[in-house]
Amino acid sequence: MPSVYIKTYGCQMNERDSEAVSVQLLARGYSLASTESEADVVLLNTCSVRDMAEQKALSRMQNVIGADRKRGNKKIFGFLGCMAQSRGGELIDQLPGVDLVLGTQKTHRTGEYLDALLSGSRDKVVDTADEPGSESAIREHLGHGVGNDSRPVTAFVSIMQGCNQHCTFCIVPSTRGEERSRPMEDIVAECQELASRGVREITLLGQIVTSYGRRMYPVLDGRSAFVQLIEAVHAIEGIERIRFTSPHPKGYGDDLVDAYGRLPKLVESAHLPVQSGSNRLLKLMHRGYTRERFLEIIAKLRAVRPDMGVSTDIIVGFPGETEEDFQETLSLCQQVQFDQAFLFKYSRRRDTPAAEMPDQLAEEVIEERHQRLLAEINRIAMAKFEALVGSIVEVLVEGPSHRNPARYEGRTRTNKITVFEGSPRHQGQLLNLRIERVGSFTLYGNPAIIGLD
Repeated sequence: MPSVYIKTYGCQMNERDSEAVSVQLLARGYSLASTESEADVVLLNTCSVRDMAEQKALSRMQNVIGADRKRGNKKIFGFLGCMAQSRGGELIDQLPGVDLVLGTQKTHRTGEYLDALLSGSRDKVVDTADEPGSESAIREHLGHGVGNDSRPVTAFVSIMQGCNQHCTFCIVPSTRGEERSRPMEDIVAECQELASRGVREITLLGQIVTSYGRRMYPVLDGRSAFVQLIEAVHAIEGIERIRFTSPHPKGYGDDLVDAYGRLPKLVESAHLPVQSGSNRLLKLMHRGYTRERFLEIIAKLRAVRPDMGVSTDIIVGFPGETEEDFQETLSLCQQVQFDQAFLFKYSRRRDTPAAEMPDQLAEEVIEERHQRLLAEINRIAMAKFEALVGSIVEVLVEGPSHRNPARYEGRTRTNKITVFEGSPRHQGQLLNLRIERVGSFTLYGNPAIIGLD
């Protein structure tokens, strides 16, 4: 049977989609190739959040098609994901060597379309139509008895698709569609199956994960559907840690804040995308909260869990951003003291309101501000890491270190990568490590014997 190479760009949702496609293809008898050159089918799972991601995917596809033609081969080439959804058939017009374009609600049909292309019954396939129920089609996982004997100890679980927020800079509502939540019992069953196979940490995924089930489940005793789901996963034997991404600050009601204090498996790690520290820009972005409300949420979280690790997303150079606006973002970062921040230079996306706003900033202005903010974020984050030297942290050991396979690594409850001298027997264990030094945003530790130090 043919071999398939899948390259993934973008967020954890795309990673999860690619994993599910891989399992689907393995079940059909395909094999997974490690490089484009050795594959019969090359699929790029794409991102549209920034223009750079789209250009990277287009360039990569152009290169692999060109290399294939030089060798005289005839591979199948396809785009999946958000760029495929956004551009559709124009991708084949732009790159005639492309055979398959599947939108975000069609990735579960990859196998049947590849079968048709390889058999010659279809010449080209473009499918970006909506498909009811597609949110429940992404549930298979690699490493759990399907073509792979490894046993991951962490897993992403998709609980919903789509977004109704319509931020003015964002193309996601048009590429992922409106919010659609999976039934709670299906999600819990998936998590139970993962736990039975050795998974100890679950990350719940959604475009705005805190919006889960708002139209499906009533509020019970002041608890939203999302908090009810966390409670249900918390009750699963074998699951030791629960994370979620990506939320919206509007979803951090008191019920979710309180959950951090009463549900020990919900780790003290919160990702709250702030995007800007300027109220003027937050309004232009259509974010639905103010700087003051964001700071209030942070204060409540740290009141419940003083050691809460907080990360965020920030856009630099939104249309009309002044130096005063930028300084407000800089001061917010200094006030909050984020453990980590993902900085994005504003990227003009077609069919978004921000793309048509006046006062688009020059690239050199955006780059200069990006570098200034990045330097401050790195200073703050490194101080947070260095403060942990000498302390004891709990780490879930995920496996060999990506940089040095002779060592093992895992993450702290606050989501910091930690490396130590370990062995295969440590994989899947919760270990207490004493932090001895800090590398480039990495902790290094040794096993600690609690009570004898």
